[in-house]
This record gives sequence, C-alpha cells and structure tokens, in this order.
Amino acid sequence: MGLFDDWDDSKAANDKVPAIEKGWGDYAKTPARGVNLGGWLSLEPFITPSLFNYDSKLGIIDEWTLCKHLGPKTAASTLEKHYATFVTEQTFQEIQAAGLDHVRIPYSYWAVQTYDDDPYVFRTSWRYLLRAIEWARKYGLRVNLDLHGLPGSQNGWNHSGRQGVVNWLNGTNGDLNSQRSLDVHDRLTKFFAQDRYKNIITFYGLANEPRMVSLSADAVISWTTEAYNLARKNGIAANIVFGDGFMGLANWQGKLTGMEGLVLDVHQYVIFNNDQIVYTHQKKVQYACSGWTQQTEQSMDTSTGFGPTMFAEWSQADTDCANYLTNVGWGNRWTGTYDSGNVSTQALTPKCPTQDSSCSCDGANADPSTYSDAYKQFLKMFAEAQMVSFEKGWGWWYWTWDTESAPQWSYKKGLAAGILPAKAYDKDFNCDGDVPDFSGLSETF
Repeated sequence: MGLFDDWDDSKAANDKVPAIEKGWGDYAKTPARGVNLGGWLSLEPFITPSLFNYDSKLGIIDEWTLCKHLGPKTAASTLEKHYATFVTEQTFQEIQAAGLDHVRIPYSYWAVQTYDDDPYVFRTSWRYLLRAIEWARKYGLRVNLDLHGLPGSQNGWNHSGRQGVVNWLNGTNGDLNSQRSLDVHDRLTKFFAQDRYKNIITFYGLANEPRMVSLSADAVISWTTEAYNLARKNGIAANIVFGDGFMGLANWQGKLTGMEGLVLDVHQYVIFNNDQIVYTHQKKVQYACSGWTQQTEQSMDTSTGFGPTMFAEWSQADTDCANYLTNVGWGNRWTGTYDSGNVSTQALTPKCPTQDSSCSCDGANADPSTYSDAYKQFLKMFAEAQMVSFEKGWGWWYWTWDTESAPQWSYKKGLAAGILPAKAYDKDFNCDGDVPDFSGLSETF
C-alpha cells in the first residue's frame, strides 16, 4: 500500500451515496452516517481498559502516564501491537456492511511531532493513520480527520493524552502550545492537500473538544481563525471542523462568519450531565427526538446559531457505568460514586432515575445477550431517535466502532446484539410516533 501507487476513488459505500470521486454534495440534504475509530490512535481507558490494568497507586490514567511507566521501548512495542490489532482492514469492511458511509479517525499530535519531555510514542501512529485512509478508500468510506490531542492538552481529559490541567492557550506555556498546534497543522495540511487525499478526506478537524469553560472564548476563536486560514492557504479544500467547546450552541450565532466550509461539531450526551442522566427511559428518547432536534435546527439556522452543524460523537448508552468511562478510578454518576473533586460536577448521591440505593450498573454492564426485550427496544429506539435528530444537521458519527468491554459504546457490538439498525439508513423509529413508557423496564439500570 505504498503512497507512490495510484489510487482508486471509484467506490461508493453503498447505493444511497455517491462514489468518492463524484463528491458528496450538500450535507444538509444528504447527511453523513458514520462511526469513530475511538481508542485506537488516541488511547482512551474505557475503550481498552486492558491497557490500563495497573495498581491504582501507580497513577496510570492516560496515554502520558502509561508511556512514562512503560518506558520508550516497551511503550513502542505495546502500542504497535495495539495499533496493528484493534483496527484492521476487516474493520472497514464491516463498517461499510453496516450501511455507514463516513469514518472519523481520532489521532494526536505525536503522530508527527513530540516536544520537550513528551513520553509519547512518536510517529508510529502516523503509519496506521495513512493505512486507515487507504482502507477507507477501498470500501468507499469518506474520512473525517480528527486531531484529538493537541500540545498542552486542549481539555485536560484523558483522551487528549494527558489528564489534568489545560495548557493549550492557557497557563505559562499557553502561547507556546498555541503556536506548536499551528505548526502541527501546518505540516498536516501541506501533506493532506495532496491530490491523493482531495476526494477521500471530506472533513478536517482542528481541535477535538476544546474545554472552553477553562479557556478564553476570544483566544479559541482567534486560534480557530488562524488555523482555518492556514489550512486553506496550504490547499485544504475539505470542510474544516471546529468544536463547540460546550459553551451552548446559541452562543456561536454570528461568530466565525464568512469562512466557507467551516462546520461546527457538537457532541451530544445526556449521561455526562447530572440534570439529564436522571431522565427516565421514555424521557431520554423524547429528549433526543424533541430537545436535540430543536437544538439542531436552531444551530443550522444562521439567525439563531452558527450554521452548518455536525454531530461527530454520541452513543446509545443511557448510563455512565462503563469501566473507566469517567476517568480511571473516578466512579460514576449512576450509582453516586463520581468523585471528580469538583463540587459543580461531582455526583456523590445516585443519579439513576430513582435516585436511591437501588441504582445499579449490573444491567448496563452485562453481556448484551442477557438484555431483556424491553431494554433492547429502548436502546435501539434511543439510538434511532438520535440518528433522526442529528440528520436534521450535517449528520453523525457514533462513538465508537468497538470497545473491549463496553457494548453500549460499540457500534459493532450493538449491531450483533440487535440494538442498532442492521443498515444505518434503514431505521424502524423516526420520532413520528408515540414513545412507550417502558413500564416493564426497571429505571435503576
């Protein structure tokens, strides 16, 4: 699969969408239906908990601490094995067979550059990123490139590489890390502006989930403008993606205007919000149908929102019970064990709908083969309701394709369990009928 070979853009993911060489058209009329390859080139503990199975006293909570603990040689061999086995060509074949047409590939800055005392494995992931793009091409899948970890960490979350303080556009080295991030994008955009990638890469992401509650909004907007202009100057013709920063969709109205092909990326979850995780099964589906649809339509309208809006992360999980989902060792909101150390975000009393000691993670974390018919009905309906809502915008990417042990976060496992539509474009529920009350289903799991 040498990059000096010719390439073939004649494939289409399915008969509902055009071949890669023909261009997609208007995403507002033909929304994307895609999936993430999360936890692959940018590690995330809940996706591959086996990589983080250490004594808690060692403090191995993210890719930084893992690589530091393992040392250069063992980190390199450990991650090479992970890269080579967690995603393969068969992954892309299965994604296409599921009726999906796009794939979002998270990767981090150390694919092309490391700095100072970075312990990360340098450049190995770059080879796999390029390989993934070619596999996507073979199966007619368009690519959304997602820079998931930036120098200094843009959000302080484990999936940025280093959990803790946000040192991107912030703190002593904020300006330095701002420039380093632009330098990384300078190299990436010059490479991906090659003709080989002009059709296959339809979205180019600048920074995944900048944590704007910890950052200056003006600084993020200024940096985004600079990064956008750099990408365009270097020849990137793809849509350019920026994250909403969790500051509320209405707040993007009138900002970053006049920038052709700039798209707002929103990640919608009820389970990371103490006020929403308590919703009953019925209310979760209703909220996906009405609340998120309303937000999508408002965001797509430039008089009330930014304009072009996509939804590049979501899942059908109705709890935050998956092991390490909320960080290694932090517990969960569902059972009231989420000790974040922050009074405004912690949940030290149970947050399942009954909000009492009956709240349990046993059901959500069980093998899907043990799910009741009612629970399967809910999970499928909740997923399809979100698909319907996000297709009012530029489309969606499920988080994520596969996990080791968190089935409600795995499109692959969800398909096998019958809790996702067999084909992404053929849904049974379209938010046009009544939502059942799921009276036979316990609200404690």
